[in-house]
Amino acid sequence: MTIQSTLQPTAKSERISALDTLRGISLFGILLMNIINFGLYKAYFDPTNSGGATGWNLTAWWMNTLFFEGTMRGMFSMLFGAGILLFTGRSSENQQGSAVTDLFFRRLWWMLIFGIIHCYLLLWEGDILYCYALVGMFAFSFRHLAPKQLITGTVVILLLATAWSLKDYFQVKNTYEASAAASLKQEKGQTLTEKETAAIEKWAAKVKEAKANPKDLKKEMAARSKGYWSIVMHKAPENMAAETFFVYRYNFLDTLAMMLWGMAFFKMGILRALKSRRFYLWMALIGYGIGIPVNYYEGWLQVSHNFALESIYQSWLTYDLGRVATTCGHVALIMLFVKSGILPFLQKALAAVGQMAFTNYVSHSIICNFIFLGYGFSMYGKLQRYELYYIVAGIWILQLIVSPIWLKYYRFGPLEWVWRSLTYWKIQPFSKVPLISDEK
Repeated sequence: MTIQSTLQPTAKSERISALDTLRGISLFGILLMNIINFGLYKAYFDPTNSGGATGWNLTAWWMNTLFFEGTMRGMFSMLFGAGILLFTGRSSENQQGSAVTDLFFRRLWWMLIFGIIHCYLLLWEGDILYCYALVGMFAFSFRHLAPKQLITGTVVILLLATAWSLKDYFQVKNTYEASAAASLKQEKGQTLTEKETAAIEKWAAKVKEAKANPKDLKKEMAARSKGYWSIVMHKAPENMAAETFFVYRYNFLDTLAMMLWGMAFFKMGILRALKSRRFYLWMALIGYGIGIPVNYYEGWLQVSHNFALESIYQSWLTYDLGRVATTCGHVALIMLFVKSGILPFLQKALAAVGQMAFTNYVSHSIICNFIFLGYGFSMYGKLQRYELYYIVAGIWILQLIVSPIWLKYYRFGPLEWVWRSLTYWKIQPFSKVPLISDEK
């Protein structure tokens, strides 16, 4: 028997239910945010672009800003970091380390391919699979670090990300101020220099990129109301940017930091519900006590300036402080929920959703794109922001019902099974074979 032949996917008895429950909740939370880009035009950060920015629509934006923006993605990244430790820790380093390493990188290469398919063919520019595969290969090298070292690394990475946001903010601020000064001079009938004219043009281009007008919205709705292949071609440039520039500029540091944070929390037992209720209570109070006020400040900053572009950039300066603290609060609250044992049927259903996270995540794209794009119901840009959450609730209910039923008869979700079979380069058992008792 070869070393590799002894390596098998995680058995049900080896799963950690707290991680599955946390994964299920974070997956549902991610849909709360992703639904905006599925159904509305340029409205993720700026609700004035489409979907409405008053009444219930503004309330929905506030709820996301206070509790969910960046936090659900943060938890998902933490769980991926914990998953690296789980996957690579199942065999001893001296006996099967090289085989585990080979499997791990094969696993991530297949995830990268799935991510490309998800982005370009399943038409989701917000795909995280590609980014997770790339960052996971990098994070693999840090798996042996102690929790304190991992947390230190996380803080350093987040400080680098904040410094980058600071640079972006001052670039936008300086461009705005130069344009405003040149525009004032122009209003007075004075002749502008080439530099001043360029400043006005540069700011106008920046605003056009971020802000929508009725003509832009109508054009995008028309493009997304066509057939499948037409939409594939229309979205290809956006998807290319999403899987290249945006991964390295915005997502890489964000994801790496939270993966390392997840490794630290896993090693400390926090993600496995091994700490006391008192510990999690204090963790929740401190996390929410820091995170929610910071998130409120960021929201107030944008609302009070009517979502002016420079105010959005300014709000990013404290983004990581608010979202990481709130993420810690969420983790603690969910661990308290797990340890309490209340609503066991819901915990079991959420754990099933988490166990099938790959399938359920990709199915979000399939379902939502069928609802919003032209080869389905073509509802893109036609719903208000708050109405999108009726769809979210429907998907939640569907997956809470289907996931436990599916796992009653099958060992894995469909995509999990394909992924495992490709990783181990061997068809894995799929159906659950009932035990046959001996009869005399």
